[in-house]
Amino acid sequence: MSTMIPDDELEDRRGLNLAPMVDFLFLILAVFAVLAVTRTALYDSEVNLVKMDTQAPPPSMADTQPGYTVLLSINDRGQYKWVTEFNEFFLDGITAVKYELIKQQDLGLLPEDKSKTKVLLHIDKNANWESIAKVIFAVKEIGYQICPVYSPE
Repeated sequence: MSTMIPDDELEDRRGLNLAPMVDFLFLILAVFAVLAVTRTALYDSEVNLVKMDTQAPPPSMADTQPGYTVLLSINDRGQYKWVTEFNEFFLDGITAVKYELIKQQDLGLLPEDKSKTKVLLHIDKNANWESIAKVIFAVKEIGYQICPVYSPE
C-alpha cells in the first residue's frame, strides 16, 4: 500500500525561515522608538514648578528686575491672560501668547537675551491639561523659560 504524499514534502529542507524573526525585530524597534519619543516629551521638558507663599505679600514688578518677569494666567476655561502691574487682558490662544512675547521683546520691554526672561504661568486648579501643555510647549518653542506657579491650599 503506497501513500499519496507529494514529492516536495518528502524532500529535505535545508533553509531557515527568518520571516518571524525579522517581524519580531521590527516590533522591538518600534517599541523602543515609542519609548524614546515618550520619554523626551514627558521627562526632558525641563519645566520647574514655583510655589507661591500665600502668607507673604505678592511681589511687585518693581521688586524684580524690570522687564525680566512675564506673568501669564490660565483659567478653568483654558483662556490665557497677560497680567501686568497696571492691567490684565485676555489673549486669543497660543498664537496670541507667542505674538505678545515677541512684540514685547521687539518693543524693548523684554531683554534680547531670552534666557534672562522668566515666564510665570499661574494655573487655575480646574484648568484642563491640554491648554496648560500647549502654552508650556509654545513658550519653550520660542526660547523662553516658563515656570508654572501654584498656590497651596
